[in-house]
Amino acid sequence: MAAKNSKTDKRGHFIAAAVAVAMLGVSGCSTSSVLGSKETFKQGYVIDEETMALAPVGSSREQVLLALGTPTTTNNFGGEVFYYISQTRVRSAQFLKPKLVDQRVFAIYFDDSDTVSRIADYGLKDGRVFDFIAGATPTGGKDQTFLGQILTGSLGGPSASSILGR
Repeated sequence: MAAKNSKTDKRGHFIAAAVAVAMLGVSGCSTSSVLGSKETFKQGYVIDEETMALAPVGSSREQVLLALGTPTTTNNFGGEVFYYISQTRVRSAQFLKPKLVDQRVFAIYFDDSDTVSRIADYGLKDGRVFDFIAGATPTGGKDQTFLGQILTGSLGGPSASSILGR
């Protein structure tokens, strides 16, 4: 009868040891590292104050290309425009798909002599295209429609996601 209890005791000790090892292994994992950590992804050409200063009004087309590089896309609506597009996405947990939280279009407008005539930093404010440099909603026209399509992806036109390869 003592031998039977010894087998049961050994089995009980083995199970207890296995549970302890499993708990130690799991204690190294933290749900906060999976659920509580936010990740921010920036894609495209991120524009800041220093970058804007590299291509002021009056700069040549060549100076803009040297300072900022090749634009994401260009357009010719009565004058050439360089568009530098960026997106910011946030993922609140590692297993979730990142959510688009901000999208910007930095636009450099050239006049007929290939010098910078105007600079704009477009994004969405209250669901409308907004120029953060001028502090105003741009007027209508082909450029406005193009920017609206880029920023919202509406009207079957190009979205920044498609231009940036997302």
